[in-house]
Amino acid sequence: MKIQEFLEHHGIEGNPFAEEDAQNDTVFKRTCLESTFHPGWDKIYGSPEDPSTSIVFGEKGAGKTALKLQMVRQFERHNETSRGPDGSKKPSFVVIYDDFNPFLDRFVSRSGKHRPVEKALGHWKLWDHIDAILSLAVTQLVSAIIHRSKTEPVGDGKSHAWSGPHARDLTLLAALYDQSTAETFPSRWRKLRWRVGYGSILGRWPTFLGLASTALFVAALATSISTKNLDWLALWWPWFILAGTWMPWLWRRCQCWWKAFRIIRSMRTGNRTVGQLAKALAKMPEADLAGQPLPIMARSDDRYELFAKFQGILRAVGYGGMIVIIDRLDEPHVINGSAERMKQIIWPIFDNKFLKSPGLGFKMLLPNELYRFIEREDESFNQRARLDKQNLIPSLEWSGETLYDIASMRLKAASIKEPPTTLAELFEPEVSQSRLIDGLRSVRVPRQLFKFLYRLLVAHCHAHTAENPCYKIPLERFDTELAVFRRDQDAFDRGLAPR
Repeated sequence: MKIQEFLEHHGIEGNPFAEEDAQNDTVFKRTCLESTFHPGWDKIYGSPEDPSTSIVFGEKGAGKTALKLQMVRQFERHNETSRGPDGSKKPSFVVIYDDFNPFLDRFVSRSGKHRPVEKALGHWKLWDHIDAILSLAVTQLVSAIIHRSKTEPVGDGKSHAWSGPHARDLTLLAALYDQSTAETFPSRWRKLRWRVGYGSILGRWPTFLGLASTALFVAALATSISTKNLDWLALWWPWFILAGTWMPWLWRRCQCWWKAFRIIRSMRTGNRTVGQLAKALAKMPEADLAGQPLPIMARSDDRYELFAKFQGILRAVGYGGMIVIIDRLDEPHVINGSAERMKQIIWPIFDNKFLKSPGLGFKMLLPNELYRFIEREDESFNQRARLDKQNLIPSLEWSGETLYDIASMRLKAASIKEPPTTLAELFEPEVSQSRLIDGLRSVRVPRQLFKFLYRLLVAHCHAHTAENPCYKIPLERFDTELAVFRRDQDAFDRGLAPR
């Protein structure tokens, strides 16, 4: 007996339990994305008009990625309504911080080829997180400004006149943090300067001085050749004057190169080269760079100021706040699921000063292996992190009733008949709703729910022939498959089997 035949008999198109990852789950994206939420949703999502931090710990398959997708969709809905005619609300700037591979790869490579990964990750600091977040945020904002997409408008969607300080700050931030690979950095930086109206002519006066003196020297040489009077070329002072006019250019280049070298050495997660950054800094007037918090030192203070500048730019274009969603911490290959390495990376960001920055909210979706480390932390960590203020959810748990509702919602989404098929209709009458809820409670999380129901459908269909089909799952089959599934779960929890 084929599974498809069983499902079609109940008016179900496709297998709603085939997908296990929310990222590729079409049923979830089509219906459940905006209809099925975890009971703790309000605490996790908060209010987009007043960004807040929430920290969620959950085991594999508990729905952390689904929560991320749901939050992104809700922020998109909020932004759409914020750009309406009334303009009473302000949109949120959302940054997805879930691909740690490029940042960690650069960080580890700069620590030395032969240095153990654990020792390298032990030097990961808060300012490395800030650099990584600014890289994502600045790249995202610069792309939106350059392309001016109607589907992804900048800020509140209105036309904004860029003030001198904001144009300067965004130009500087782009020079430091724009990491787009869609086009070359010089091309993007030139387009950005044109979009925000940032002129850099004053920053090029040493070049113009050198070119002007060279042009005069060439003109004098041409005149001397025509009059056959080249005796002055044997004198020292014309060459001295020519070289002297290029000295401001040389001095400026050396200054910018030294600054760029120190910045690149300090920014351990970036992909900018010293030459690229030195050329960009040389095109900005010295007055605009004077007193700017360049990330030259290995410390957080400069990054805090740069972050504040970026938030000021967001407010100037109409954003009400900034949201950073952290997910998939266990997936980078240098971490490889190691709880110790995950702790080395995420612990520096547990800083109440940063997490409670005005207009900034973090949504951290973390593996539950990390929570046991928090339980063992000392008073100094608790005072620095102040997790009691961060909307902490120690475990992303699902009740049997909620899991039953999730399964029913997926069946409803895949049903092609009216009324839609319910989960109870797939079973014999002896399998009551309360029995189903009790059984599903033991699978704990949505991913395991889908795996179990998929395995149950396969086992039931394999037990019957196409000539003798059975379109109801009996209690015995349900109990047998549930017992086997629980045993596999226990083996995985003990680290003895894969899921």
